[in-house]
Amino acid sequence: MTTPPSNHVAAPPAPPGNGGAPGQSGLHSGLKNRHLSMIAVGGVIGAGLFVGSASGITAAGPGILLSYALVGALVVFVMRMLGEMAAANPTSGSFSAYADRALGRWAGFSIGWLYWFFWVVVLAVEATAGAAILTSWVPAVPQWAWALIVMVVLTATNLASVASFGEFEFWFAGIKVVAIVAFIALGGLAMFGLLPGSDNPASGFANLTAHGGFLPNGPSAILTGVLMVVFSFMGSEIVTLAAGESEDPQRAVTKATKSVIWRVGVFYLGSILVVVSLLPWNDPSITKKGSYVAALDSIGIPHAGQFMNVIVLTAVLSCLNSGLYTASRMAFSLGQRGDAPKVFARTNSRGVPQAAILVSVVFGFVAVGFNYVWPDTVFQFLLNSSGAVALFVWLVICFSQLRMRGIILRENPDKLIVRMWLFPYLTWATIAMISFVLVYMLTDDSPGGGRIQVLLSVLLAVVVVAISLLRDRLGRNTEKVSVSSR
Repeated sequence: MTTPPSNHVAAPPAPPGNGGAPGQSGLHSGLKNRHLSMIAVGGVIGAGLFVGSASGITAAGPGILLSYALVGALVVFVMRMLGEMAAANPTSGSFSAYADRALGRWAGFSIGWLYWFFWVVVLAVEATAGAAILTSWVPAVPQWAWALIVMVVLTATNLASVASFGEFEFWFAGIKVVAIVAFIALGGLAMFGLLPGSDNPASGFANLTAHGGFLPNGPSAILTGVLMVVFSFMGSEIVTLAAGESEDPQRAVTKATKSVIWRVGVFYLGSILVVVSLLPWNDPSITKKGSYVAALDSIGIPHAGQFMNVIVLTAVLSCLNSGLYTASRMAFSLGQRGDAPKVFARTNSRGVPQAAILVSVVFGFVAVGFNYVWPDTVFQFLLNSSGAVALFVWLVICFSQLRMRGIILRENPDKLIVRMWLFPYLTWATIAMISFVLVYMLTDDSPGGGRIQVLLSVLLAVVVVAISLLRDRLGRNTEKVSVSSR
């Protein structure tokens, strides 16, 4: 991923509205500003925040706040870089299209397909998680049937129009945002004894240091926490893909980029601060019930477990909805650039890339089948091989921005509305931070841990890059033969 770019600069990707095969309408600008705003706000709130934070708290204690702060800073920097490029040229291919131009066609092809693969696997994970919750409510319907129903409904939503996707995501994200804000408000009042009827001892911030200190497991636990929370941030970049189908893409990207700091600060740091302040970090209920349920129980909120199940299900459905959208738009962009079958770049009369959606969901269905039939072998391999793709995407965004800044200044300096801070020093610092996380993951040799994820993800990346380079070589040879035969 860090190979220096060649001197060749590819032609800029086609504008999103002009894509598709001849005779097709291309993508439609069906997303309203309120859709984009809520996608931007809710995009950083994944199901991982609700269900994965307990293990991080157990590993790092209150120091997990530093883990979230470090990863949050990475996300803020990466989104700033991506926002700089996306505000200058909004496109459904986002960072894949920018990598295509800045680093070479091999980079755009490789990261585009890796990202598509990542989201297809996520579809299977989230469909299974959602089905498990629904089965607990309605056990008469088998889990595989719930997974099928969820996938079919959200596939139909995405096939209907981009506006229907936006509307579903608006409400999904809205529920998540309201839930987090309410949790922080109620928890904050309970921390200081201001919530009537609360069962919590109202210890303020005392729990942050009262049980072995702020770092009870030592400073190294901060990095362990980073590995546990880093992937819960994946999805913040979706707004830059969706901006290409909005009414005012430049404004939407600029607004989303500038608001990412408070979004990460409030939703992640704010809610986790409430959890570790309400409860001792080593309280058994955090591991047993989950961090948010345990915190709600501690302040006497009735039926906290069922309430959080509803919120987690909403987060799962939101991730499924946006994951299918994201995978299909990346496939559409790859089709536009000739890096995928041309049928992927065709849209129907409603401006929907139907083939790209259907192929993505078919692979999602296949992955769901693997999860039920071979959960510990084939599906675990898929999970591990996509595990580090998020970090690869962030690295590619960084390297692309280093090159794209000069291209934008040379060709359209007036479009440089969003600028990365302290360029290029902070960009290089971000690259170093992401690289360090990848290297540190290699020290985690637990089953399904960081080492196997990095190694299998690198292996997958090498295979995809090799395919890209082979395609380019075969294409050049074919072109030479064609020229010589004239």
